[in-house]
Amino acid sequence: MSARTGRPPKISKAEIVSAAHRIVDAEGPEGLSMRRLGREMDTTAMALYHHVRDKEELLQLLLDDYAAELPKPELPEDPAERIVAAAAAMRDAVSGRPWIVDVLRTDDLFSVRALWYPETIIDAAVRAGLSTEAAVDAYRIIWHYTGGEIAARASAARRRQDDRTTYRSRVFADLDVEELPRLAALGSRWEELTARDTYDKGVRAIVKGLLEGAAS
Repeated sequence: MSARTGRPPKISKAEIVSAAHRIVDAEGPEGLSMRRLGREMDTTAMALYHHVRDKEELLQLLLDDYAAELPKPELPEDPAERIVAAAAAMRDAVSGRPWIVDVLRTDDLFSVRALWYPETIIDAAVRAGLSTEAAVDAYRIIWHYTGGEIAARASAARRRQDDRTTYRSRVFADLDVEELPRLAALGSRWEELTARDTYDKGVRAIVKGLLEGAAS
């Protein structure tokens, strides 16, 4: 007697998004594919195509799902401080999912819900005296700084999980004091010093430079 197959279990879009989050958080966006998602959900890639068109749409759904949970912080009225606060909020949001930096760097995928960040920064820059075009430039400069800082910190965190001595620590432990006196003096402290969180200092310097340029 043959076994009854019946209908396959229904899959919801919410379940697809949840499973895709698990994959991307563990393996990065490069680890996400329809086939990989099918294995994660114990179904076929073909079944998933009834709900999502392709990997690009999957990533879009992930961005929207994550952005929907992000709070909008209270911001100061001073334009320069407002830019700094919005940039810090953007950094905090994306730091929770470093893979987002890689996705946004394609300059095509983004979440409409997250457009609050560029809107706020550009508006504050215009109020501070920048032209609209210069304000967009300012946002892009701040975003590139922020995205680079997030990516660097995420990479360093992964490296620190490995207990092996790093190439950098071996080099800095044996620098030539005649050729590189400043770095040789820092030597054993280099990793400690470069691990410090300097984001606020950096973004404030960037904002100050951008706005002073507009005033001159």
